[in-house]
Amino acid sequence: MKKRTILNLLLILFVLSFFVTPLGYESKILLQRIFAGSVDIIPADKARKIDFDWQLKDRNNVQFNYSQTEGKKPSFVYFFSSWREISVADLYAVEKLYDAYKDKVDFYIITNELPEPVDEMMQKRNFHFKVTYLIIEAPKKPFDPDKIPAGYIVDRNGYVRAQKDGIARWNSDAVHQLLDSLTQ
Repeated sequence: MKKRTILNLLLILFVLSFFVTPLGYESKILLQRIFAGSVDIIPADKARKIDFDWQLKDRNNVQFNYSQTEGKKPSFVYFFSSWREISVADLYAVEKLYDAYKDKVDFYIITNELPEPVDEMMQKRNFHFKVTYLIIEAPKKPFDPDKIPAGYIVDRNGYVRAQKDGIARWNSDAVHQLLDSLTQ
């Protein structure tokens, strides 16, 4: 075989490896993290107010109301799916944000999946944030849970001060500055 043919076959095998091997899955996650967009910071005078009356549940199916955060702390609301690489890629930045602000901000990192696949992903990726579970039949939802991944920062009065649909740089300086200003 000619040298050029061998190089072409190697290139084809390399490209195929991205579609059929774990190397490809992990590479997609890495590339999405690299090319993540910035979070849209919303000025206070343009922020929309949400309704705090929203039922969620914890891993043990114990229901609680999102209103527990009203007037107390800002909150970070994030929707994800453990099986989507774009969500997994985004969760690395979410984990870093959680580590930095877990005592100052209420985190609602939400999925509509069963706990078992989420637990598996959390253990494999070494994530430590607490996962909240969506109640599908709940009549009121202040955000569209079908947008995955999507995240929102809500101040203690219920105004959405930052948001992003799709992968984002949640651990950016701009997000830290916003959270620092909201937690004072």
